[in-house]
Amino acid sequence: MNNQSLIIYDNKILYDIFYEIQDQLQFSIIYLTKKELTKLDQLRKTNYLVLSRKKLHNISNQIVLNKLPINAFKFIERLNIEFLRLKFNEQSKITIGKYLFDLNAREMIYQNQKLKLTEKEINSISYLFKVKKSANIQELQQKVWGYQFELETHTVETHIYRLRKKIFKTFNDNQFIKSTPSGYKVN
Repeated sequence: MNNQSLIIYDNKILYDIFYEIQDQLQFSIIYLTKKELTKLDQLRKTNYLVLSRKKLHNISNQIVLNKLPINAFKFIERLNIEFLRLKFNEQSKITIGKYLFDLNAREMIYQNQKLKLTEKEINSISYLFKVKKSANIQELQQKVWGYQFELETHTVETHIYRLRKKIFKTFNDNQFIKSTPSGYKVN
């Protein structure tokens, strides 16, 4: 079972139905009453959807079930699609240092300032973050650009130079991408 949860809010009958078929579902089932709604704060670290009869305030991941009857198979398909959407959105955001990166929107964000990045820029930063060490020019050429080692080019150096300049202009930060004796790394 994964960390996805369907939270059924104040509808015991619907919870009982899902409980009966839970071994066929790709998510866990949780029942919350009006009094237990505060438990949602504890569940924020997992992917969850709240299923309720009416719109609940301050809850973004919810499905309002106000049209009955429903086709159970289509409804479960809808829930699975919503969980996929949540997972996709969660995976598209990473934090590196003090910056939030939205990989889908290709944006670097800090204190309500946004910097649009190109696909190569976001791929370069993502790669440097994933390797967690300095990456040399040949490694970046191969992994980010798909170039062969023998190719003589200054693409990486030029690209990193322009990216640093862009980051400095927007965030006044010239320490995010550092040069080391063994290559480049992000802080």
